[in-house]
Amino acid sequence: MSKPQKSLLITGCSTGIGYDAARGMAARGWRVFATCRNEGDCARLRLEGIESFRLDHTDPESIAEAIREATSRTGGTLDAVFVNAGVGIPVAAEDLSLGALREVFEVNLFGTHEVVRNVIPVMRAQGHGRIVNCSSTLGLSTIRWRAAYAASKFALEGYTDTLRLELGPAGIHAILVEPGPITSHFRLNSKKMFDKWVDWQSSALRDQYEAQVLPRLNRDIDAKDPFELPASAVTKALARALTARRPRPRYMVTLPTRVAYWGRRLLPTRLADWLLAKA
Repeated sequence: MSKPQKSLLITGCSTGIGYDAARGMAARGWRVFATCRNEGDCARLRLEGIESFRLDHTDPESIAEAIREATSRTGGTLDAVFVNAGVGIPVAAEDLSLGALREVFEVNLFGTHEVVRNVIPVMRAQGHGRIVNCSSTLGLSTIRWRAAYAASKFALEGYTDTLRLELGPAGIHAILVEPGPITSHFRLNSKKMFDKWVDWQSSALRDQYEAQVLPRLNRDIDAKDPFELPASAVTKALARALTARRPRPRYMVTLPTRVAYWGRRLLPTRLADWLLAKA
């Protein structure tokens, strides 16, 4: 008798990490529910044969409805969730408005929390589950221009560590996947946030925006970062997190993530800061 197909809900599946994870985990035999913020992206995924419906991290009702939809299709169970959706904005802390900071936290932390709150009762009732939250190299060690994103991911790290302690006795594993530079449309989405929120021309750091931030935001989509890996590298880490008998608390993806993790633990703060200022 064959084992029942395991189920996985993923957020942020329109492109990049989420899209590759949906396809990659389905190819590994999982029943994947690939959710997107926009219905148009869901429709495109359904045409590809992927089960997809709407889930917006900034819309609690859509989150609750998505969990209900997934569990209605499985008979009330959900083996795992990969909370992947996220946004970023390259801006100096002094130019970071409260509105921009709130938007980043709404997606990267508060939306994650709302997904988690909705899946915990399902997982408690079935006696098992895996919650995989997508953090970042910048959840371990930050660089200039990334105050909002790093703050949200540092918070996500602490939040997930707490979940691991609280949910372990119930048979629910809380796990972090920590990618470094990954091929995706993240830079394009960051540019939209930048254009929406940042008045760089009025900033005291205008010259630095022109020299450092704008060239990166406006460069060709096919341009690669040093040590950049394809989204499939994250899918491989996700697969290990979901199938290991005793999953690790953290799965680091790319060399920069490992350097960030060990650098903050082994190097004096001033030396680490000097190196990060050069990054």
